[in-house]
This record gives sequence, C-alpha cells and structure tokens, in this order.
Amino acid sequence: MENKKITIIGVGNMGGAIAVGLLKSGSVKASDISISDRKESTLKKMSDLGINAYDDNKEAAKDADIIIVAVKPYHIEGVINDLKPVLTPDKIFISIVAGVGIDELGEMAGNDLPIFRVMPNTAIALQESLTCISANANTEQHREYVVELFDKLGKTIEIPEELMAAATVLSSCGIAYALRYIRAAMQGGIEIGFSAEMAQLITAQTVKGATELLLQSGHHPEWEIDKVTTPMGVTITGLNEMEHKGFSSSLIQGVMASYKKIKDH
Repeated sequence: MENKKITIIGVGNMGGAIAVGLLKSGSVKASDISISDRKESTLKKMSDLGINAYDDNKEAAKDADIIIVAVKPYHIEGVINDLKPVLTPDKIFISIVAGVGIDELGEMAGNDLPIFRVMPNTAIALQESLTCISANANTEQHREYVVELFDKLGKTIEIPEELMAAATVLSSCGIAYALRYIRAAMQGGIEIGFSAEMAQLITAQTVKGATELLLQSGHHPEWEIDKVTTPMGVTITGLNEMEHKGFSSSLIQGVMASYKKIKDH
C-alpha cells in the first residue's frame, strides 16, 4: 500500500479502534496517523502510541490524504464546517457516522469530494472487523486503496448505500448481540458448575470455533448444527427448549427493532 497520511476526527470507541487497528496491522506508521479529539486523556493515550494528537480538527486534517470522521450524527455538520477550509477534491473523505447518507455528506462537505461511507465494528481494533463500504461517483480511483486499507483490519464488502442501515444493525450492532449470547451462555455455564473465568473461556472459544466453521466451509449454520444433533440427544433437547422460549424469534425481533430505530431516526 502506498503511504498516505490519515486523520481520524473523533476518537471514541470506533475512532479509537480504527487508530489502534491501523497501528497493529503494520499497514500505516504511527507518524502517518493524526487524530483530533476534545478529551485530554484520549490525546495523551494516542500521543503515547506515537500518533499525532490534536484538539483542533482543521489542524489535524490540513496535511491529511484521508480524513476519517467518526463522530455522533448530531456533531457531523459542525465538524464538517470546521474542516471546510481543508476539504479539497484531492482528499479522501470517509464517514463512519451512522444514519447520515452520502448525499447529505456531499451537501455539507462538497459534492466534488470523493466520499465513502464505511461501517465497521469494534473488532477492527483486532483486525477482525466486518466492514461495509459504499461510495459516491467521485471515488473510482480511490476504491481499491480504501478497500485494501480496511481489508487490513478484517474483511470488507462493498454494498449499495441503501443497505447501509441494515449493515449497521447486522455488523456493528451484531457485535453486541453476539456478546450478549456469550454472556448468557456463561451464566448457564456457571450454574452447571464452572467458574466465571472458565465459563467465559469455554464459551468464547466455542463461539470462535463456530464462526470459523462457517467462514472456512461456507456451510449454512443448520448443516453444522445437524452434525452435533443426534436422535434423542442432549443438543437437540437444549435447542428445542431455546426455540420453545423464543430464542430465534427474540433475536430476529431485536434486529428488526434496531433497524426500525435507524430508519425512523
């Protein structure tokens, strides 16, 4: 990958995870990363990693080739106004802001800018994100670089922008859904005799194994479930009890509720 200077505006959970992930991946040098944030503790943490830390958005972004904005939706207009003097068509503008479309971003930042909407999840700090990418019409010469950049931080898929809200729910919110399953399974494990630490290790590694079975084989989940459900066995008994209590239905309803929340925003 060619060396480009990257600035991240807003270093909360997601912006911070991207900064750390870029460093851990080895694809970008600390000296080529700048961040802007208001919190002194965040500035110190990033500075200690060798990253250029600023409390001024424009100063952080003035020499950047790529500007990644990772702020709350209600801050995006003010942030773009701060950045206006340094937003030129030779810079790549990447938004991690949920619920703000490419057309809206173009109206605020300038329609001549190459604009990407990107939705990772917090596993990006470990280079294990699933990142969804959409872009406007000015991005063709930059698409390969942006996809390669986020490929260093996990797996990427390019999607139509109209699916970005759905991608937010399934990938970004999905991390929390998966973690809630792990927590519940841990609690069950403690009830049947394991310590909290051992229950967590067993559950987390089991879930990791389950995901690898799907990712490496491409099989449907039911194909792998059939391998461990024997007639009158303990697995099918547990699964049927979970379904009787609404396991799949409650998960689907949770996904739909999150999606409705985004669409109604």
